[in-house]
Amino acid sequence: MLLPVMPPVSPMLAKPVTVIPPGASYEPKWDGFRALVFRDGDDVEFGSRNERPMTRYFPELVRAAKAELPPRCVVDGEIVLPAEKGLDFEALQLRLHPAASRVRLLAEHTPARFIAFDLLALGDANLMDRPFSERRAALAGALGSGPSFHVTPATTDIATARRWFDEFEGAGLDGLIAKPLTLTYQPDKRVMFKIKHQRTADCVVAGYRLHKSGPDAVGSLLLGLYTDDGELQMVGGAASFSVKDRLKLLADL
Repeated sequence: MLLPVMPPVSPMLAKPVTVIPPGASYEPKWDGFRALVFRDGDDVEFGSRNERPMTRYFPELVRAAKAELPPRCVVDGEIVLPAEKGLDFEALQLRLHPAASRVRLLAEHTPARFIAFDLLALGDANLMDRPFSERRAALAGALGSGPSFHVTPATTDIATARRWFDEFEGAGLDGLIAKPLTLTYQPDKRVMFKIKHQRTADCVVAGYRLHKSGPDAVGSLLLGLYTDDGELQMVGGAASFSVKDRLKLLADL
């Protein structure tokens, strides 16, 4: 594989805000696995938000990438699993199975999709230093309409964005992402904005993961809720902490 942008690459991140900011490009916030896909001919790799390889877990997307993506490209997006009532994140988590035979079976019975929302490279061109408005236009021109790879809907009309924020919640989407039109691609930087639906719950801290910076800080907390019959059910994680709080959390835990 020889591309103008080579793996691993940490994806560009978003910081939470409570109000939809004006003057941006707005798109749904998808509930799935953030991933970068690198394609150079028949060589295809998927990398996670934490720069971990994900290729082996989604063989159906590897095949689809060869059929639906440009011959040489790097695309940022989200791996999702559509279901009858929206996106099924729990079923998507089951796709991360260590057994190859199980991976093949799940790929057949619960095939994933890839929602593309940024383009880092196309052919020999590195697009990371170009404004988002140019990258978005290039993405829309480079990708077709699926059936496995889709370009996310986007709008620069804030009234439409507000309507999406209300209407898309029922489909299992998390909210909105707002991207300044002049924004260059900045790996591992929180330079986009995310507006999430506010839902609160008192959870049990069932465990934690260490931060990628080293063994002295918490990266994320693993959260659970008790079911009606008293069993502790994993419901997600929390990871938005300052450096000071990450250090303190590890000491407390």
